[in-house]
Amino acid sequence: MADRERQILDAAITVLGTRGLRHLTHRAVDEAASLPAGSTSNRFRTREALLTGVLARILDIEITGWNHLTGSLDHITPDTVTTALGTLVHHLTHDGRVLTLARLAIFGEAAHQPALQHQIARTQQELTAWAAPLMAALGARHPVPALRLLLAVIDGLLNNQLAFPDPAFDPTTAIATVLPAILAGPPQLA
Repeated sequence: MADRERQILDAAITVLGTRGLRHLTHRAVDEAASLPAGSTSNRFRTREALLTGVLARILDIEITGWNHLTGSLDHITPDTVTTALGTLVHHLTHDGRVLTLARLAIFGEAAHQPALQHQIARTQQELTAWAAPLMAALGARHPVPALRLLLAVIDGLLNNQLAFPDPAFDPTTAIATVLPAILAGPPQLA
């Protein structure tokens, strides 16, 4: 990705995460990036192209974050993963708040745009291929469903904290509470 394109997409993430989807315009991105008028539309001719680029940038940042998260673990155990995920969720609701709000806005828009849905699905497949072995190493009976459930819990924690900030927010405790059940999988029915 070229530096100018990254500058535009990062500015678009800022607009999206601070002002919302309605305010994501080519002009607003130009202003946020301190670029001449028309710079964003020269790179991303339509709003859909801009949204596709923003989503790709967000997903790239997320994959980098996941790689950093696992690269920082000395040992892969439920305790180390719980602590790392708790730290990640805390970061995404504080210093990474703008990125997370942009992600939520664009994921909401994906409900109405099949192209965005497909882009998200492809990235989820990549994440699953990469993270399912991690879930297996943690002892998950069913790694792929366990991963999906863990990601849903993380998304729920993010959504709730961003919508209703709680100064006592402790994502590590929440993850520690549910992770054993996620790893165990659904109970066997008699």
